[in-house]
Amino acid sequence: MSHLHAGLSPETTEKARLELNENPDSLHQDIQQVRDMIVTRPDIGFLRTDDDFILRFLRARKFDQAETFRLLAQYFQFRQQNLDMFQSFKVDDPGIKRALMDGFPGVLETPDQHGRKILILFASNWDQGRNSFTDILRAILLSLEVLIENPELQINGFILIIDWSNFSFKQASKLTPNILKLAIEGLQDSFPARFGGIHFVNQPWYIHAMYTIIKPFLKDKTRKRIFLHGNNLNSLHQLIQPDSAARCPPYDMGIWARTLLGPDYNDDTEYTLTYDALHVRENCGGGGGGGGGGGDKEMMKRSQSAVEPGTLRPTDRETRHILFLPECYRAGFNLLPDRFTKRFLLFSRHFRSESTSA
Repeated sequence: MSHLHAGLSPETTEKARLELNENPDSLHQDIQQVRDMIVTRPDIGFLRTDDDFILRFLRARKFDQAETFRLLAQYFQFRQQNLDMFQSFKVDDPGIKRALMDGFPGVLETPDQHGRKILILFASNWDQGRNSFTDILRAILLSLEVLIENPELQINGFILIIDWSNFSFKQASKLTPNILKLAIEGLQDSFPARFGGIHFVNQPWYIHAMYTIIKPFLKDKTRKRIFLHGNNLNSLHQLIQPDSAARCPPYDMGIWARTLLGPDYNDDTEYTLTYDALHVRENCGGGGGGGGGGGDKEMMKRSQSAVEPGTLRPTDRETRHILFLPECYRAGFNLLPDRFTKRFLLFSRHFRSESTSA
């Protein structure tokens, strides 16, 4: 067996062969053919080209060498075009630390029934005075960088659950097209991860409307993997078996931060022990880590609820009232279904006054 398959279970090795077209006999040849394409893009600085690194891109694109190189190029091009995002791209960066402490993202220790790592975001935890959306995106990307070092996850992939409970219209108005575009480019187009599903639960109508607007900009494969469940957890459990969640300890949004930041981390003080992404993989093996720990009163105000049957609240009735669509979404207004357009009044003056008072 090649050293590139070290650490893989026989079941995962077979899964890679059947689902990803991975052939151990031609693995080094496949990697070298992708590496040979680098000379065709002298405008991009390929900062890492070792076998282990290129292999994760091959797995993300099912060993289609042309698509693999496209993804590899986009990975580094995205970083070149967004230098500020990656200038201090490590766990002890203040913005990344704050986002991790607030549970962006949460990473469950136990995978789903297909071996996929489950990431959870409680959207209402976004304190916009404390965390910028860019820092949240950086924390998610850094977490994925750590997790993708695990070859099992390169093959099995990830599941993302976003709970929109109590996510206000005021918070949603900050999700401008520019920052949504940045997230799409960073996660869909430029990262070598296999996302088996992105699940929205408890989404209010304005999140549904926002998704309708950005949907044309998503790849067809991505659109097919986004599921809007609303309050219906039965539809979620048809795809993610509830007994998988039952084996997990109660959800603690600080568990992933503690895994990244080491045993001296706690919710009351600044982080005292930090690692960069390459050191973390040696300490946590790309996994979710364990352990409990209390938080201060401010932290306890943020959502700590687990995604369990019957715990998600119905959509707030206030969202049924007529609200105002932010001016930044006017370009996509004609894409909305009739049932949404009837609810919208495009009073940009009102929106600007609300934004100013905020």
